[in-house]
Amino acid sequence: MRKVLIIFILIVFAGIGIAGFWYWQKNQYSKEILKLEILGPEVAQAGDEVEYLVRFKNNGKVRLENPELIFEVPEHSILQDSSNRRITKKLEDIYPGQEQIFGFKVRVFGKENETLMAKAWLSYQPKNLKARYESKTSNTCQIKFVPLTFEFDLPLKIEKDEKIEFSLNYFSNIDYLLEDLRVKIEYPESFEFLSASPQPLDETEWEIPPLSQADGGRIEIKGKVTGEEGTQKIFRAKLGLIKDGDFWLLKETARALEIIEPSLYISQLINDSPNYIAEAGDFLHYEIFFRNIGQKAIEKKFLFVELEGEFFDLLSLKSEKGEYGRGDNTIIWDWKVVPELRFLDAGEEGKVEFWVGLKEAGEISVKTKTPSLRDIITLGGVKRSFELKINSQVKLAQKVYFQQEFWENSGPLPPEVDKTTTYTVLWQVENSWNDLKNVKVKSTLPKNVRPTGKILPEDAKFTFDSKSKEVLWNIGDVEAWLKEAEGPLTLAFQIEFTPDSSQKGETPNLVGEAEVLGEDAWTLEILQEKASPVDTTLPDDGTVTEEQGIVQ
Repeated sequence: MRKVLIIFILIVFAGIGIAGFWYWQKNQYSKEILKLEILGPEVAQAGDEVEYLVRFKNNGKVRLENPELIFEVPEHSILQDSSNRRITKKLEDIYPGQEQIFGFKVRVFGKENETLMAKAWLSYQPKNLKARYESKTSNTCQIKFVPLTFEFDLPLKIEKDEKIEFSLNYFSNIDYLLEDLRVKIEYPESFEFLSASPQPLDETEWEIPPLSQADGGRIEIKGKVTGEEGTQKIFRAKLGLIKDGDFWLLKETARALEIIEPSLYISQLINDSPNYIAEAGDFLHYEIFFRNIGQKAIEKKFLFVELEGEFFDLLSLKSEKGEYGRGDNTIIWDWKVVPELRFLDAGEEGKVEFWVGLKEAGEISVKTKTPSLRDIITLGGVKRSFELKINSQVKLAQKVYFQQEFWENSGPLPPEVDKTTTYTVLWQVENSWNDLKNVKVKSTLPKNVRPTGKILPEDAKFTFDSKSKEVLWNIGDVEAWLKEAEGPLTLAFQIEFTPDSSQKGETPNLVGEAEVLGEDAWTLEILQEKASPVDTTLPDDGTVTEEQGIVQ
């Protein structure tokens, strides 16, 4: 009996094993009956829109029910019409032999040679089975090229403890609007950040405006580099997109500069001054001096000067020994033409020069603020940059009216001896590109003329010294392009004129020469502009004839 029981138990376990093996075989087969694949490009450019095709076929003999397809785009990619990286599709049942294809358009990003992986999963239930099965596949694509230019404009060599100005230039040739761009810079340890344009977020990171195809820009940085002579300092930078708080790297660059022993000292004079402040319309004479302060002779060098700034009138550029093209902003002096560039012994100095005009204020189309000009001098691996500031242009108009809109004037016209006639004086001040501080307008009233006390605006800081007969308008600070759309800053005040017998038959002045004074907040220069005296003929009042200006 015991033997029979043992044999029975062995038969049961064998049956269970055979059934399990059969089920395992069926399970393995069931996973293979669905063929799933992703068709996509092997290579792409950053910013390309590519299409991934997810294809599947039921190679089995049973219907696959409740299928669900999940497609996941590669990292640093944007799925069309979706803000997520994954998209899920619930499908109709898949019948034996049935094949389907689903397309997904994706904008791919990444750095050069980065491999991107797209993935897909398809889960389903074979007919009459409760278990769900899943097939998965993937596709790789390599970013072969990023159509972005991203480079440092940095000198190769610099002297120890030298101030440096350099730029990071960027340009997009991607046929897609790039938004949420960031630039990150990694400075060498010995670099001291001083300033930058545009302003950074934290001295090392910048927000970049959106770039469409063929758009670009630059970041300009000023700093100071220290270190031992002969050492190299490496600057690194990254350009990428900020998406959902992540940084998608698109391009990176690095540039080294070497700390060298000082061998050249470069200086310049403009119109015989080392600290010249320019005016719109000036004609400038540049003299550039270079001295060999090293121990060895300097031989066969070229000297380059690059002019930067909208105010330069490049068509007026002149140089006796420098080479330039009409309208160019770069001048080159060849050592074959300039003896001091061919051979400059230790302690010796050379000089080159050129002349260039500045545009008149009316020729400047952009409403610039705090304008400056730069000339960048490069000689023998040494680069120097000099800044030239430009004074604001302040204008003063002085006009006198009998008929005007502020109040009614009275008295005889033409004026008569011992009788009083009132007039209105108008002062108008305009300012251009720099803020001004402590601005004043003043003039002197001639004999027999005095203010009546009528002033507009009524709160204007207007004074009259009865002893010196000086009238003064204390304006204070004046912003650049102040109220440009509303017209000039204006003061109106009324005067009265009572001529005496000595003025009969004459056209005496009603107000003397006027002058506006103020300090330019950008250049720190005191600016001055004058306006001519105005007599009783009132040249700005079209209602008064010259005869009506002759005292009777």
